Amino acid sequence: MKLIQVLGTGCSRCHQTEKAVKDAVAKMGLDVPVEFVSDLKKIMAMGVMGMPAVAVDGKVILAGQVPTADQMVRLLSKLA
Repeated sequence: MKLIQVLGTGCSRCHQTEKAVKDAVAKMGLDVPVEFVSDLKKIMAMGVMGMPAVAVDGKVILAGQVPTADQMVRLLSKLA
């Protein structure tokens, strides 16, 4: 993993997702940057229709829901 992106408009659900991702990264001891992307052109180019969404290295792994940190740990563990 080189980059994790949280995709969203900046609403509270998007920021909750960003926090869950950052908490998961910290729990796992990963040294991976977490980037918040709010540019709708970039989000649409990634094929995301439901926000918030999470992408790892450009591949969307979650969309349209707010995950918990534990859910993110499980998702990220599958990719590590």
